[in-house]
Amino acid sequence: MRVTVLGCGTSAGVPQIGCDCAVCRSPDPRNKRLRCSILVETRGQKILFDTGPDLRRQCLDAGISRLDALVFTHAHADHLHGLDDIRAINNVIGRPLPAHAHADVLQRIQERFPYAFGGGQDGRGGFWRPEIQPRPFTGDGPFTIGPALLLPLAHGHGRSRVWGFRIGKFAYSTDADRLDEAYLEALAGIDVWLVDALRDKPHPSHSHLHRTLEWIARVRPKQAWLTHMNHEVDYATWQARLPEGVAPAHDGLVIELED
Repeated sequence: MRVTVLGCGTSAGVPQIGCDCAVCRSPDPRNKRLRCSILVETRGQKILFDTGPDLRRQCLDAGISRLDALVFTHAHADHLHGLDDIRAINNVIGRPLPAHAHADVLQRIQERFPYAFGGGQDGRGGFWRPEIQPRPFTGDGPFTIGPALLLPLAHGHGRSRVWGFRIGKFAYSTDADRLDEAYLEALAGIDVWLVDALRDKPHPSHSHLHRTLEWIARVRPKQAWLTHMNHEVDYATWQARLPEGVAPAHDGLVIELED
């Protein structure tokens, strides 16, 4: 399995518009964070998680031109509003792209992007707008994308519900502030966990560093990577103070593990 971190920043990205703080001015490329998204390549499938507003750049940076499926964690703008850039993928693969999400999330996507749910082809084999095929999951158990098995896990995010996923020995938990006991137990035995840690200070809808480290100590993955970090997080500072087996992610990070 190969996981590429396409973006590990919060909704405003880093650097943040109008900010002159040390991190926003930092020359360290690891302090440049696009909006959260990952690409998972497993069992012959290329699966994109979320379509944030930086999607075009992320695909170009990572050399992504073909996908087998989309998976949506939730329908907030920073995880969804690059959906129009899927049109380029449609034109490369020549077909609509399956989009897996909980039924509630698909409903919200359809309310904002009704034109992406059919009729995107121009009649000559091309696409003049993005087209996705909804593939709802219930959250009551795993679902498959080709031969790949994904276990969706619901967690809290302020007033919202977001879906994390376990795929084999890998787990992804973005935009999280509450993980219940069943969630943590479902992650037992994972090797790699990519998990939300917005900043040092508590936040009403995201986990802060201390809480995330408590979760990591419970789950005990071989390696934990932190994501959805804002402009208060300096990469080198966090890297120096984190315990062994825990590190901040950075855009372009490639994680390889057994399938």
